[in-house]
Amino acid sequence: MRKRSIPYMKKRTAIIGALVSLMPLGQPLVIVTGAVLTSAGVILSVPEKVNAESSVFYYNRGNDKYDVGDYYGAIADYTKAIEISPREADAYYNRGLAKHDLNDYYGAIADYTKAIEINPREADAYVNRSMVKEEIGDLNGACVDARKAVYFGDRDRENRQWLKENC
Repeated sequence: MRKRSIPYMKKRTAIIGALVSLMPLGQPLVIVTGAVLTSAGVILSVPEKVNAESSVFYYNRGNDKYDVGDYYGAIADYTKAIEISPREADAYYNRGLAKHDLNDYYGAIADYTKAIEINPREADAYVNRSMVKEEIGDLNGACVDARKAVYFGDRDRENRQWLKENC
C-alpha cells in the first residue's frame, strides 16, 4: 500500500525560524506588521482578535489538531481558513488528509480536487487523490492521478511500483 503525503510546514514559518536563529542573543527585531521577535522567543504584539481572524492562524491550529489526531477539529479549522482565504491550496489539501483519515472518501476527493484546481502542479495532491480513488474502486481514476503525480515530480518508489502493478 502506498503511503500518503502528510501536511508540510509553510514557508513563512521556516523563514521566521531562520530569522530568529540569525539574531544576536537578546536583540529584538521589529517587523513592520507589529510583531516583535527576540532570540528568547516569539512575542506577537498583535491583538488576539486580529490574530484569530487570520487564515494562517486557523491553518496552523488545524495542523496542530491534525497532528494529535483531532481530525474533526482540524477540519473545522481548515474550513475556517478556507472561508477567510479561499485560494489557499494547502488548507484544502490538509482538510482532504483529515477527511481521508475519517474515511470520508468523497469529501477527501473534493478537497484534493480543489487543491489541484488552485495548484495544478501539486504532485502530493494527485498521489493522495489516487489512493482515495483506489479505495473506492475507481482504479482507472487512480491510475490517471498516479501518472499525473509522477509527471509533476513525485519520486516515491511505492507510487511508481503501484503504477507498474496496477495500471
